[in-house]
Amino acid sequence: MARRERTRHLIELGGLVQKAGLVELADDDRATLYGAMLELAGRVREDKAGDLLVLWKRRGRRAFDAEAEEQEDSQ
Repeated sequence: MARRERTRHLIELGGLVQKAGLVELADDDRATLYGAMLELAGRVREDKAGDLLVLWKRRGRRAFDAEAEEQEDSQ
């Protein structure tokens, strides 16, 4: 059961990478994507106050809300 949940979680995370447009921007190059994610992780580690995480969470929620609104409008 835990393995299935972990697999689902990883698939959802991959979907977010796709949804953000990173796959196309990196020309589907996994080394580029991994390097970009390492860069982001490094920035968060340097940011003692966690301001980046707050900013990214706010942007992500806005994007999710806008997408949900678009789906409601199209129905």
